[in-house]
Amino acid sequence: MSFVIGVVIGIVFGLAIIVAFVKSENARSKQRTNLASGIAAFARMTVDDSRKIFTPEHYPSWVVFSNQQKLTWLNSHLEKIWPYVDEAASELVKANVEPILEQYRPVILASLTFSKFTLGTVAPQFTGISIIEDGSEGITMELEMQWDGNPSIILDIKTYLGVALPVQVKNIGFTGIFRLIFRPLVNEFPCFGAVCYSLRQKKKLDFTLKVIGGDMTAIPGLSDAIEGTIRDAIEDSITWPVRKVIPILPGDYSDLELKPTGVLEVKLVQAKELTNKDIIGKSDPYAKLYVRPIRDRMKKSKIINNDLNPIWNEHFEFVVEDPLTQHLVVKIYDDEGLQSAELIGCAHIRLSELEPGKVKDIWLKLVKDLEIQRDQKNRGQVHLELLYCPNGMTNGLSNPFAKNESMTSLERVLKNGAEGKEASSNGSENRKRREVIVRGVLSVTVISADDLPPADITGKADPYVVLIMKKAQIRNKTRVVNESLNPEWNQTFDFVVEDGLHDMLMLEVWDHDTFGKDFMGKCILTLTRVLTEGEYKDTYELAEAKSGKLNLHLKWNPQPIYRDHQ
Repeated sequence: MSFVIGVVIGIVFGLAIIVAFVKSENARSKQRTNLASGIAAFARMTVDDSRKIFTPEHYPSWVVFSNQQKLTWLNSHLEKIWPYVDEAASELVKANVEPILEQYRPVILASLTFSKFTLGTVAPQFTGISIIEDGSEGITMELEMQWDGNPSIILDIKTYLGVALPVQVKNIGFTGIFRLIFRPLVNEFPCFGAVCYSLRQKKKLDFTLKVIGGDMTAIPGLSDAIEGTIRDAIEDSITWPVRKVIPILPGDYSDLELKPTGVLEVKLVQAKELTNKDIIGKSDPYAKLYVRPIRDRMKKSKIINNDLNPIWNEHFEFVVEDPLTQHLVVKIYDDEGLQSAELIGCAHIRLSELEPGKVKDIWLKLVKDLEIQRDQKNRGQVHLELLYCPNGMTNGLSNPFAKNESMTSLERVLKNGAEGKEASSNGSENRKRREVIVRGVLSVTVISADDLPPADITGKADPYVVLIMKKAQIRNKTRVVNESLNPEWNQTFDFVVEDGLHDMLMLEVWDHDTFGKDFMGKCILTLTRVLTEGEYKDTYELAEAKSGKLNLHLKWNPQPIYRDHQ
């Protein structure tokens, strides 16, 4: 009997072991299948998929997603053929660059030519290639190139005093991105009609100048003049949006050439909280603005002496060739008299962020370098009003800078000249400049203020507002509201404005005391918005104050006049 029981227990135990082993193998098989499926899914996952799953902070700093492909094969072949490229390209580059240098030749020089030009023995390295999907009917390719070359470049410089100086350009270091555009695509070999090339982005361009057998400082300002000439020549001859068109097949490719696409109107209003660069006193700030960094296309503001919160209210105009890639750069300097100006900070805004035909009011934070994004130091802010008007606008906000336009709402905003016409004695039309003088009545209602900073020992204040038209120096003030940090005035003031394009409204909040007054804050408004909209209500934060807001209502009653200039 015990034998039978032992056999049964043994069979049951054996069956249990077999079942457990089968289940274990099935579970392991399922795990391997799931793991294989997961690996296969990761293998099919694109960069965009990974960005959707993980946010940037989950990636280590060394993980970089790049759309560029490596070009090791091209670099190896380029090194082999570089001696032949140097021989063939040197004369070609020399012949094309000399006329550009002559165009930008400094006035202190009689001539500026190459006496020797070779590209050296070190070939450039192409570090990446990418295809740009821009929706155009063609192929756009970008190549990133790095070149620390050893070229032999000698400039033959002659001054009007008869002095001849051979200047060597050495220690050239260059990193940039070249753009190639193959367009239009055709059904004839090689399947595109023309090639455009341009320097899309100049990341680094360093070089040194040395007079052979002499001293560069013998002629003051010569080194800076030559360096500026070289940089301007590069900027205006090949840097995007400038492009060179090489026809491959017969045809008209004028649409590929550089053409102005619109006008950017900039009003430099003010800056605030600028870094003080002077040991004694305060900085003397001025601004430089440009869309393309060419000296004759840069604009400079007036200098405001001894002020870290300067008010310029100046207007500038820029030609735009490519609003999708170009941007406006603003650099604030401290004027040092005869010495070189010191940079306080810079900022930029992409023109693609602007809505055509609409004024954009913006404060830009100043940074030390536009290429460095982690600058946490407070260098101040600059206030701009921007308006981009493309050529040939057909909507209700037509380009106010175009000729022969009737008055539009925007023409009442910006200083544009309209083109006036008058009949001559023979019946033809003569053109003369007509300047729009924006004259009218500005009604300002000071409604109330919120969260004003306490100015009295009791933790309250007795605030009132002083209204000033800056250019006309017309003043008004509200009544005093006693013991309130949230006063209500609801008072309206009318100002006759003779030049709305250049005047500004300043509102200062003061605390009334029996034996004086305490400053509580201010806000500065241009008249651009009220000229455009006619009437609006808005809230403005007080500057130079810990807290506080002003609630205002502005209305404009225009009375434009015209002044003709022959």
